[in-house]
Amino acid sequence: MQGGPKIKHLDDIPWEEMLRFRLRDGTIASIWEKWIELSPRYIAFYNKWDPGAMTANHGHHGDHINLILQGEIRCGDIVCREGTHIMLEYGDTFGPWVAGPEGCTLYGFVAGEGSSFQGDPELWEECLKAHGAEMLPVPMPKRMPPWWTAKMRTSSMINWVEDDPT
Repeated sequence: MQGGPKIKHLDDIPWEEMLRFRLRDGTIASIWEKWIELSPRYIAFYNKWDPGAMTANHGHHGDHINLILQGEIRCGDIVCREGTHIMLEYGDTFGPWVAGPEGCTLYGFVAGEGSSFQGDPELWEECLKAHGAEMLPVPMPKRMPPWWTAKMRTSSMINWVEDDPT
């Protein structure tokens, strides 16, 4: 126990660029994240996806929820629009997800240490190819939780580099 609530405002939390893509038309689309709470027991986060941004088929180490606040994300024929709640139990995988034409904003929570694990890599490659997207390098997040660092450096779902490639 911490003796009371932790209160934070999103304006006080820095953005971390998690993924970056060059889309078929040459535009750049990223997924941006604010880590509201980071603990080995849970992660609370706020995401903003640019139109066309995407993420691989993956899961998380812990039960995981997402609530779509604005816009939409799509997985094949499944469209999750504003107000959609997505629940995954530990070990479930989901995606690949692609942000709709207006992008997407969501709130997420993972019970547990929260790092991700790769789902089907062939499905991810097919998604990138179908959308004419190229995954670009992004600098490693500055506020990376130490329990994620080793796991995430070897993941093919991200393309983090030590130095800013831009």
